[in-house]
Amino acid sequence: MSDPRIIVALDFPNAEYALSLTAKLDPTWCRVKVGKELFTAAGPHLIEKLMGKGFEVFLDLKFHDIPGTVANACRAAVALGVWMINVHALGGRRMLSAAREAVPPDSTKLIAVTLLTSMEQCDLDELGVNGDPHDVVQRLALLTQDCGLDGVVCSPREAAELREVMGPGFCLVTPGVRPADASLDDQKRVSSPRQAIQNGADYLVIGRPITQASDPVSMLRRLNDEIDEVRNSS
Repeated sequence: MSDPRIIVALDFPNAEYALSLTAKLDPTWCRVKVGKELFTAAGPHLIEKLMGKGFEVFLDLKFHDIPGTVANACRAAVALGVWMINVHALGGRRMLSAAREAVPPDSTKLIAVTLLTSMEQCDLDELGVNGDPHDVVQRLALLTQDCGLDGVVCSPREAAELREVMGPGFCLVTPGVRPADASLDDQKRVSSPRQAIQNGADYLVIGRPITQASDPVSMLRRLNDEIDEVRNSS
């Protein structure tokens, strides 16, 4: 497939685990995500290896710092040749705009995290953030779009309204995607792949249901078939 919709989260403690799994996967069937734990352990060399195997990489480091520091970090990530990077929308307008200026629009995709899918209303209340998760996500998504970024990370449950509000050209990346029969783990605002696509998500970040499956290849195929079924019926 020319534009695989599944991004496999390589949430592993070292490069050996990540490379062992990706050796079984077809890069035309998925992209891969490298987050803080794995990148801290393995660094840019792993990114090079994954891209050498044909995988497009989402570097999920959620940059959140003063504008100049985030801009420089984004430039360094773009220089690695990754497919997508993200920043945290709670960094505010100046930080988001600095990131946009640092990343050429025709190169690496630049998206922003709205609200972590592990967070619930009680977390927002404790932090003193006004509004429920739905309102906060929409506010941050509108800010991100206004700053010219390519899209946001959001819960699949929020994707439907965001798609309606943000329009068809805005990229929605949804973690917290689980097959109907899978454990929720530490995610709170979750959905099935079918529902996420029906809600307007462009890309689904899926980790443990694939990486810890007894047969990751079969699970990936099953999920892709489910996505194709939804897209072909729409």
